[in-house]
Amino acid sequence: MPELLITVEELTFKADLNESPTAEKIWEALPIEGQANLWGEEIYFEIPVSMPQEANAREEVAIGTIAYWPTGEAFCIFFGPTPVSKGEHPRAYSPVNILGKIVGDLSGLKAVQQGAKVRLQKAEG
Repeated sequence: MPELLITVEELTFKADLNESPTAEKIWEALPIEGQANLWGEEIYFEIPVSMPQEANAREEVAIGTIAYWPTGEAFCIFFGPTPVSKGEHPRAYSPVNILGKIVGDLSGLKAVQQGAKVRLQKAEG
């Protein structure tokens, strides 16, 4: 399973990518940079990848999930409830393609500001 490095300002996270068609297409497009948009406890930003909704796409996701939102061609990081959540679990606005999961502590993401620089790149080694 390939490892992705996600850098948001001074924070760096490792994420394990799955082997879905969307994850493979994003892997091929790396490195990717963007500016964070916040929606509750979700960071998302448009990326130069266009993929359709996969058969297993869903709205309910776990904390730490990374996903691709086909409607907005955006990379998403879910670290807590969003405005459409029912309870404590993240919920996407509409179905997202699941890409994998961040490994480790996500608490630093709560301090991220709108417009923060986000970089996705392949982990070395």
